[in-house]
Amino acid sequence: MDARFYQRNTGRFPVCAELVPVHSLLHLEYLIKECEVVTGRPGRKFVVASADRLAYRVQWHPNVYRVARLDEADNVLCTMVLKPHAFHAHSLGSALRVGCLYTPMLAD
Repeated sequence: MDARFYQRNTGRFPVCAELVPVHSLLHLEYLIKECEVVTGRPGRKFVVASADRLAYRVQWHPNVYRVARLDEADNVLCTMVLKPHAFHAHSLGSALRVGCLYTPMLAD
C-alpha cells in the first residue's frame, strides 16, 4: 500500500506527514531510539496499514519492547511487554513481516 495514499485516506496522521515503512526489527529499534533522541519523549508511534488502522506506541528497553495500543485520540487502551523473540507473534510483528508497518516521519 502506498504510504501517501494511506495517510490521505485514514485520518490517523495529518496529510502533510510522511509515513516511513519499517523494514526489520533492528530498523524498528533504530526508529524508536531516533524519535526518543529528537523529541525527548519515550517511544514512537507506529501504525498498521490495514482496514482497522491499529496504532501503537512502542518503547524499547534493554531486552524488551513496551507496546501500548492507542485509540483514535492516542490514549493508551492497553499495554504489554514483549521480548524480542516474541515480537513476531504480536500483530506488529505480523505487519512488519508483510510490509504494513509504518511510522510518521519526524519533523525537521
